[in-house]
This record gives sequence, C-alpha cells and structure tokens, in this order.
Amino acid sequence: MRPFTSTISIDEARARLRATVRPITRRERLPIDKVAGRVAASDVSSTGYVPPFARSAMDGYAVVAADTTGATADLPRTLTVVERVFTGHAPTRAIAPGECAEIATGAPLPEGADAVVMVEETATSDGQHVAIRAEARAGQNIGRRGADIGPGDLVVRAGDLLNPSRIGALAAIGCASVDVYCRPRVAVLSTGNEVVEPGAALAGAQIYDVNRFTLAAVIDAHGGIAEPHPPARDTLASLEASLRACADADVIIFSGGSSVGERDLILDLVERHGTMVFHGIAVKPGKPTALAIVNDTPFFGMPGNPTSCLSNAYILLVPFLRATARLPLYAPRTVVAPLGKRIVSPAGRHQFYTVRLADGLALPAFKGSGEITSLSQADGYIEIPSEQSVVDEGATVTVTLF
Repeated sequence: MRPFTSTISIDEARARLRATVRPITRRERLPIDKVAGRVAASDVSSTGYVPPFARSAMDGYAVVAADTTGATADLPRTLTVVERVFTGHAPTRAIAPGECAEIATGAPLPEGADAVVMVEETATSDGQHVAIRAEARAGQNIGRRGADIGPGDLVVRAGDLLNPSRIGALAAIGCASVDVYCRPRVAVLSTGNEVVEPGAALAGAQIYDVNRFTLAAVIDAHGGIAEPHPPARDTLASLEASLRACADADVIIFSGGSSVGERDLILDLVERHGTMVFHGIAVKPGKPTALAIVNDTPFFGMPGNPTSCLSNAYILLVPFLRATARLPLYAPRTVVAPLGKRIVSPAGRHQFYTVRLADGLALPAFKGSGEITSLSQADGYIEIPSEQSVVDEGATVTVTLF
C-alpha cells in the first residue's frame, strides 16, 4: 500500500488542468449540413450580397412612392397593375409613374419602384387597377440589396461555434463547406482483473465494466470522439500494452488502478512513461484522480468506483475536453431549493453531493462512491466546501443539474 501523503484542492486541480490543455490543431473540411456543434477553423467572408437583389418585405404592391402622395382611405390613389411578381421569378418590365406591380414577400423589386404598399392598405375590384389607401415613403417595406451582408463582410470567425444561426449565414452566402477543427480522439478503457464486458456471464468476483461506457457518453457529449478499448488487467505489462494501443489518441483515460492499493499500478505506469501533473484531490467522491502527461499525451487516471469516476468526469474531464476541442465553457443549469435532509460532510474535503429534486426539495441521493445509482437516480449535485462539515435541513442550496 502507498497511502496518499498529500492532496491538492479542487481549485488547484482545475488550475493545473487548464495549464495542461492542448487545443486541437487538426482540421477537416465538411459540408455545412455536417458541422452543427463544430468549431470553425478559419474565417469565412462573403463574396456577394445578401439579399442578392432588392426585395419586397411584404405582400402588396410595388409602387413609385410619389404616386401615393396624399393617399388616404377616403381619398385613395388608383394605379394600374402591370405585372404580378412572385418569389423565384424576375420582373419582366420596369414600373412607370401611375403603374404598380402586385408583389409577394421576398420577390425581386421591379425597376422603377421604390416602395411597397402592404395589401391591407389597398383595395381592388377588377384585378387591373388598385386603390392605394395610404401614403408610402421611398424605401418603405423594401429590403435593399446587401442590406444583411455585403462583399467582404466577415460571416464566421475562426473559433466560432457553428450553431444553427451561423450555419444559416453560411448557407445565405452560398458557402457549401467550411473548415472545422477535428474532434479530439479520446481513448478510454477500464482496468482490473474483475472487469468484464456487459453481456458476458459473471463468474466469481467479476463485475461489469461501467466506467468505459459512462466516460464514452461524456466524451461524445462534449466534443470528443470516444475510442473504447478492452479492459486491461492488473499487471504493468497489460497496462503498457493498452497504452501502446492508445498511441494515436489526443487524450487517454484509464479508469481504475489510480488509488494506493497493491494492484493500483497507474502510478508505476506514469513513472515509466511520463510525468505526473497531480495525483489526489481533496474532494469527495473522486479523491484518487490523477492527471499526467504520458508519452507526450494528456492522461487521466480516473477512480474505479463508478460514482467517483463519473462525478469527476463532470467536474474535471468535461472542461478539459471542451477546451481541447475549442468548445465554449459548459454552463450547466442550476436551481435553488431547500435541503430536505441534513447532510454531514467530511472535514477537509470539498464534496460534490448528489441530490434528487422532489416536492420542491433537494433530497440526498448519494449512497457511496461505488454505487452508480448515486448518480443515475440523482438530478444534480450540491457543493459543500471543505471548511463546512454540516448542511442543515431546510438550508437553501444551489443544485447544479446534470
């Protein structure tokens, strides 16, 4: 056994984590229907106008504004309808004084017209003439050419998250594909002689692999590509073979083997192949979490207990992955609720205590570091600072939702 001689605070762990991030530099070019949630790797500027022509902003009549001077409901101005212009069709003639064109929203404005009177301010009886019942001003209800985007305008900046509105702007300028940063490849596996794949029959003291699947779900949800590997055995030779299999990954995550027991060999693996950034955090759950640089690759040694592993994945791995993928910071929703039952927290350790929300209360859900239902039956967690040992029933707490 190699007991922890010291641990670092959660704030110090986060600081070291940030310093270890290596934002992805690889790029790929993808069609714009495949880039939702990705990060632009280069600036994109427009080469044309949006809209590409002056267009009507209303269903109504394209007119010469001067022809409507003084028009009212009682004293309308009558104009001759010379054309009907619909979206997707160019006008065939110019509008002269005394004339107008019936026009649809989004249709190109005929030459000579400088305003659109919406249909609600008109009246027609024979389809060839229209009574204009309100005065129009030049430019009224018209979207000018390039009103939204002009040549040379920057539409997307390198580093922008490609959300639906930015993808729409790319489509509007006719951009069919865009350079994006590749998603980081994240190798993930569990360690331990007792771990077997779900679906296999359990024998003796075996348990199913939980952490590989929870971690892969976190990775895929926060910008990475999870690359799962089979469980490694509790020997240095097996861990080294697994490490070699992960050589092409941008980030490597092993769960289990990071504590201080006789068969917890992650420390030996790091000692042989890398440099430890930290090992041991003053938190509950998740104390034996490790971060290292192994073979020049960021390496996480996550706890083997499912709740400890997933809790620290939310707290530490998510911000690391998102920074590596160049994604914005993750800002989970929070709710405020009174605590439904008194909680006692261990002194000197910052606790992330899971709770479920019911009947307007935050009710304790934490059972233990080894019970996955401590998380699966919870709605979120509250934080209890290391200097606080008790949270009383009825106290107002902030719940960070999963």
